Order: sequence, then structure tokens, then C-alpha cells
Amino acid sequence: MTNNPFPPIRRIVTGHNANARAVIKSDDRIFSEPIAIGGADFALVWTTAAVPADNNDEIDGRSRDAGLTLNQGSVIRIVDFLPGSVSPMHRTNSIDYGIVMSGQIELELEDGIKTTAGQNTVIVQRGTNHLWRNPSQTEYARVAFVLIEAPAYAHQGKPLPEDKP
Repeated sequence: MTNNPFPPIRRIVTGHNANARAVIKSDDRIFSEPIAIGGADFALVWTTAAVPADNNDEIDGRSRDAGLTLNQGSVIRIVDFLPGSVSPMHRTNSIDYGIVMSGQIELELEDGIKTTAGQNTVIVQRGTNHLWRNPSQTEYARVAFVLIEAPAYAHQGKPLPEDKP
């Protein structure tokens, strides 16, 4: 267990009743949990099995095994980066939207190019080889990530391979 200072995520999911009227299907709290490779806590919010998503799919999106991304689908998760943590370098066949909710996160690309993003910043990650670093040695950083499957980036007609940690 980490000393994660962030509160749980409140998740509200809508749907339809038997009369096709809008209803709240669930209103719950999600706690982030440490991941196996360390350095961060993940809270899976929702997944879809396909893109475009199917609003007739009654499965709770949290019940799917998402991995880092979901083949042919989409994932939204909250990632709480521990102070000083660094993710492995990786590339996925997805377009990712990273919304910095708290703290700062550093994006480093494969050639060492770095940029720091703070609260109220959105990062659009388009299938490039990258890693994430929390530059603070004392504070957590919280980022919401939406990952949507996309074809691999093709360089000179050849798709770049995925590299998942």
C-alpha cells in the first residue's frame, strides 16, 4: 500500500431503464491501486470493447481486463504517479489524452526531448515512444488518461511496433 494522498474517484454511470428513460446506473467510488511494475497507482474508470463504443453494451466497463490499452476498444483510467517515479519507455497503438489533474508530469520522448505539464494541461499522445516522470520528489501527480485504439503509426509504409512494458 502506498501513502497516496488523493481521494477516491467518484464514478457516475448513466444508462436507460425499461421505458428508455435516462437513469443513474451506478454512483460509486474507485480507489487507485499500486501496479505491478511500481511507480504508480491505477484506477480503472471504464472501458469499451469496441470503437465506436456500443451504448447497448450493459457490461460494467470496469469489469473488462484492460491491460495498458484495450485491443479494439477504449480505456479511461486515473494514474497517480508516486513522487520521483518514472514509467518504462513504451509505445501503444492508441491515441491517448492525458489530462493533468494535480501536480506535474514530465513527458520524455525516445530522443530525450522532455516537456513538463502541470495542472489544467492536456497532452495528446499519438503513438510515439515515450515515458512519464513525476519530477517532484515529495508530491504525487494525478493524470486522467483516455486511450482509444488507433492503427500503428506508419513510417515509409511500415507500421512502428508496439512496445508495452
